[in-house]
Amino acid sequence: MELKNAIAKAEEAELDLVEVAPTASPPVCRIMDYGKYIYSLKKKEHKARAHQHKTRFKELRIRTPKIGEHDLEIKINKAREFLEDGNPVRFTLRFRGRELADVDEGYEVFKKITEQLSDISKITQEAKFQGKRLGMLLSPG
Repeated sequence: MELKNAIAKAEEAELDLVEVAPTASPPVCRIMDYGKYIYSLKKKEHKARAHQHKTRFKELRIRTPKIGEHDLEIKINKAREFLEDGNPVRFTLRFRGRELADVDEGYEVFKKITEQLSDISKITQEAKFQGKRLGMLLSPG
């Protein structure tokens, strides 16, 4: 169809003449509502983006290396839930004042954590000292 006839037909239908395949020989055009077409493309794109799963770190903070056995158990159970959901877990242990003299206690706490979570996790980042904090990263696996 000639371009003039196509434009006339589009105006008659009160729609737009949209070039769909410009590289084809001859170029392909379609009579459609262009605004509605753009809206549906954006909607599809938004829907695809909404279904993507982003992994986020879950952080569990331990305030002192002298944490009670039961309190540590609760933190480990919470970490187990996060790992089963597929989220990596970062443990941070904060040292205050004189506690900095007993850094070995912090490593012992992290050793207990890794032993109890070894069945469903792997260590991504070993226990590492950063300022006054001791940090460790576990990922599901």
